Amino acid sequence: MKNLENRLFHEYRLKFYLNGNHYLMFGNTRGETHPHTWEFTLNILVGRETFVEFNQYESAIEKLLAPYQNMVLNEVDPFDAIVPTLENQVEFFGIRIQELVKEIGGRLLSIEGSETPTRSYIINFNDAFDSFEMNAFTDDVRRSVIDAVLDDILEDMNN
Repeated sequence: MKNLENRLFHEYRLKFYLNGNHYLMFGNTRGETHPHTWEFTLNILVGRETFVEFNQYESAIEKLLAPYQNMVLNEVDPFDAIVPTLENQVEFFGIRIQELVKEIGGRLLSIEGSETPTRSYIINFNDAFDSFEMNAFTDDVRRSVIDAVLDDILEDMNN
């Protein structure tokens, strides 16, 4: 039987919403300004022995998003210089959120931005697991994980 105590990592999933407006440019023609409620879903990896309260992530990320809430994004830096498409928003916020999560304690595995239930854009930070601080784990944790894996193998062999 697999034991939760032997897992090296835990993962948090958080969702944030950005209410705002934007318009797109088609050549030199400006499209109609229209509203969205963009949803951003984050997957955050933390070490087994690390505990981070949800509100630490929530308050930092809400503070990051606050200047953009209920704004016409095209009029707010950096979207006054780059078109505030869903893709550009996910890339812009993803880099900043990745830095915030690291400061708080954890690694951003992915960010998914959606403008409708059927349209999403996802960035995976694939190197997050590889670069996670393996030294954060004590010898006791390593031994318990190895023991659990060996126990599972022996249990499978006996069944």
